[in-house]
Amino acid sequence: MIQKQISQNGVRIIHEKMPYVRSLAIGLFVKAGSIDETETEWGLSHFIEHMLFKGTSTRSAKMIAEQFDRMGGDINAYTSKEMTCYYATVLDHHAEEALMIMADMFFNSRFDAMDIQKEKSVIYDEIASVEDTPDDDVDERLWSVMYPEHSIGRSIGGIKETISSFDKEMIESYMSRHYTAENIVISIAGNYDDKLIAYIENLFNSFSVNESKDTDEETHPIFHSGRSTKYKDIEQAHICIGYPGLSLTDERLHDLILLDSIIGGTMSSRMFQKIREEKGLAYSVFTYYSSYMSTGSFVVYGGTGPEHLEEMVSTMNQIIGEIVADGVTEKELHNAKEQLKGSFLLGLESSESRMHRNGKNELILSEHKTIDEVVELVQNVQLENVNLIARETFAKECAISIIAPKKTVKKIRL
Repeated sequence: MIQKQISQNGVRIIHEKMPYVRSLAIGLFVKAGSIDETETEWGLSHFIEHMLFKGTSTRSAKMIAEQFDRMGGDINAYTSKEMTCYYATVLDHHAEEALMIMADMFFNSRFDAMDIQKEKSVIYDEIASVEDTPDDDVDERLWSVMYPEHSIGRSIGGIKETISSFDKEMIESYMSRHYTAENIVISIAGNYDDKLIAYIENLFNSFSVNESKDTDEETHPIFHSGRSTKYKDIEQAHICIGYPGLSLTDERLHDLILLDSIIGGTMSSRMFQKIREEKGLAYSVFTYYSSYMSTGSFVVYGGTGPEHLEEMVSTMNQIIGEIVADGVTEKELHNAKEQLKGSFLLGLESSESRMHRNGKNELILSEHKTIDEVVELVQNVQLENVNLIARETFAKECAISIIAPKKTVKKIRL
């Protein structure tokens, strides 16, 4: 059972006991992501994520790594558009030591000038690695086409022009605004006793209540159609086609999730079977959906030889056109429901997966549906609603991002 405790300073602690395991998964979730950045702060959320591993007043970066290795555990982090997460998985008897180190990173990171400069070089290389991976790069460019006037369209990693200006003062200013008690969720799942909750509360009571909250009015992201084409010396052509999606709170979200599974989200999907298995046009072809609090997207991706690009896109159009005109079948919907329920339930077998689910749900949605409630939501999706969301989604103008060898891309009709 998921339990919730709110500390006196507002930090939320979400915990779920799994007494049959020997592990404990710990997540520190911060409601600070790339969507919260100003133009001059582009990439700062991700940069701070890196810097918290660079040493504290009592621990060097090497010591942090060695201490987790000695525990037989691991520690990592990631930044998304809406949040940053620092997480660790350890054996249950190392829980207090792991939490102590993570609290030290949160409150006592040095942000040394030399470390900041070195980490800029690391992140420049990380950005270059994305640019060297066209299936990642084409997706990032699609978001800049879909939302060119909003921070949600920016890459999470940032750009050199902004990263080069980051210093300790900028880091501490950003953290003072966003790394506040009301923006923090601590999620644990695994084998622990109730004393550990009091230990967590004591460790994280250094967060003060933020009296001066930001008053800037949030702007709603507006989807744009458009096109981005990048020519590069590569062997394949890569294309992403984006449509407006649904937000996390939209009641129709499960309709879209099942539609994604049917069109291109699984190996039995229409696009995979037609484009890869039947026609042999591409090794990688799929669809995905992304949902955030303010907006969402539905994306179609394919990577193929330049000589097959036009036929692959034409086949994508054909499949979408057939679904819009004729709808999906009862059999397809049944199979998609079973696949979604199976992947959801199997994904909750580990303490780490439960910790992540609970932490995200609390931080972003402030609610926790039971496993049975989620399964029921999936099971209750009606065929006519899936077909309706398909017609609505594909009736809108799309955004396109292409990366391909020079002079090989013709005008792709969509």
